[in-house]
Amino acid sequence: MITTVLMIEKPLVPTDVELVTTLHGEERLSFVVLMQPRGDQDRLLRALDDVALGEFGEAVREAEEPEGKDARRPAERALDHSVHALREAGAEAVGQLVDDHPLDRLSSVVEETGADEVIVLTAPHFVEELFHRDWASRARHKVGVPVLRLFAHAE
Repeated sequence: MITTVLMIEKPLVPTDVELVTTLHGEERLSFVVLMQPRGDQDRLLRALDDVALGEFGEAVREAEEPEGKDARRPAERALDHSVHALREAGAEAVGQLVDDHPLDRLSSVVEETGADEVIVLTAPHFVEELFHRDWASRARHKVGVPVLRLFAHAE
């Protein structure tokens, strides 16, 4: 069985579920899904990413998205949805919200579970990626397993 720690920032859509559950062919899969509620990311960086992608309407709506404590309930629902979708696809899956220090939590989960790999599945973050401050780049220096960076699909 392959154990994967999957870091996400929004609920998995069917295309994402298919992608992560078919990466290893017929191998049995187990996922530990980590999700951080919005709030620790910089709103300006998210808006710049939206502009870079040509999604000007999304950049304008950044202020409408819940952050901090208000983002916890939507994150819990997104996490529950994602874990359920992975189970429906035939994988074992558990999930947990990460309130503070996502990379420290990632490292401890990799160690606790004996994970074989980490997959970071997020929207493009051009500014952070340019300076290697995104989760995947930073995780490569913190965990002792391969880290795969994938772009999440839109609904």
